[in-house]
Amino acid sequence: MPLNLIIQRIALVAMLLVTPALLNARALADILFSVVALLFLFDCARTGRWRWLRQGWVPFAGAWWIWEMICSLPLPPPFYGSWPSLLQAVVTVRYFVFAAALEHWLLREARPRLWLRWVVQAVAAYIGIQCLFQYATGRDFYGFGRWTDGELTGPFFKPRAGPELVRILFPALLPPVMALITQKTIIYRAAGVALAALGIAVMVLIGQRMPVLLTGLGLIVSALLLPRLRLVAFAAIVAGAVVLAASPVISPPTYYRLVEKFSMQMENFRISPYGLLLRRADEITEQNPVFGRGFNGFRIGCSDPRYFVGWTHNPGDNGLGASICKQHPHNFYTQASTDGGYPGLILFSLMVLAWLRDMSRGLWRQPDAVRAGLFVAALLHLWPIASTSAFTSLPVSGYFFVVLGWGLAETRWRQVRPASRSVASPSPLAATGPI
Repeated sequence: MPLNLIIQRIALVAMLLVTPALLNARALADILFSVVALLFLFDCARTGRWRWLRQGWVPFAGAWWIWEMICSLPLPPPFYGSWPSLLQAVVTVRYFVFAAALEHWLLREARPRLWLRWVVQAVAAYIGIQCLFQYATGRDFYGFGRWTDGELTGPFFKPRAGPELVRILFPALLPPVMALITQKTIIYRAAGVALAALGIAVMVLIGQRMPVLLTGLGLIVSALLLPRLRLVAFAAIVAGAVVLAASPVISPPTYYRLVEKFSMQMENFRISPYGLLLRRADEITEQNPVFGRGFNGFRIGCSDPRYFVGWTHNPGDNGLGASICKQHPHNFYTQASTDGGYPGLILFSLMVLAWLRDMSRGLWRQPDAVRAGLFVAALLHLWPIASTSAFTSLPVSGYFFVVLGWGLAETRWRQVRPASRSVASPSPLAATGPI
């Protein structure tokens, strides 16, 4: 068997295993990310195909990554980096290389993209079924009950179901929904509406605020991209609203989390944990505007008294000091600014815009359910007004990089003619037949 085919088969299997591994085997998932990235680089070195480094989003990601490393250098002030921070900044590149491997190497052909879709749909269905079972019985398949505030945890011990499911909900749900509602038979159309409503109902019943808000945004964007989905999206929103309105009766913990607690936090945002983290991140950036504090700068700098400043700037307002500190500021963009100052924030934002630009190319003119679902998933993950995990934190960001590479591959290869595809860079999958 040719070496190129052996390498690609190993990488393809690793890529397909990443999504299920993200459920409960983060270390394995991280290893699989690295395996795919390293095998891709090895194949590029063997074949001399490095043109992808100059294409599309890659130069923007490279610029941000280089700046992140510069800001993490263990040098005297104005640098605040360290050897551990620099090492973490260096290895962050594995996620970008993974996405590039999917776009330029592993997902050139339709079959691997279809296999990946099946895997993602299976993982999304697994999380959803576990949540519904837990809602109905009080326990999931493993015996775990609801979390302390009543959130459904699905197949997890902690409340992770909402943030993880919303990252893959739309690429998993939109293709079958669109396939059903475009049929002539009313039964199929009704099944498509019911499937969409069920997906939204699950997100509401999980009871986590940000995933529910992002789901609503995703429905709106999906309806804009897919005209035939608009009535179904409206019906799904109505179904979600009905579930929320009935939640005081059918799921009181959901009502408490999504209505009472959320309203209270918004009314008192500045003194809420999220508001205080935002203020602390702003202060770190204001005092380190050029180089930030390097990779993980917020975690390292949050407990430094020089940044103990509240919203009022009164002498006694210290923003609750070190008691509010977390490992990250709960927002990608404030994390980018605390890591790399304002230049880091600008470079990060340009990288995000390049990703969304490349994933959306031609989508408005030629609506497609798979591509729309992937674009929506990426947009929701990168939405700036959101509470998030750290940018490279698994498992949540792991789903994003799978979606990113898959979406970029769909954009690049779905409409490419076989002749032009073979001229650009021959694919071992196309040349050797079925795997």
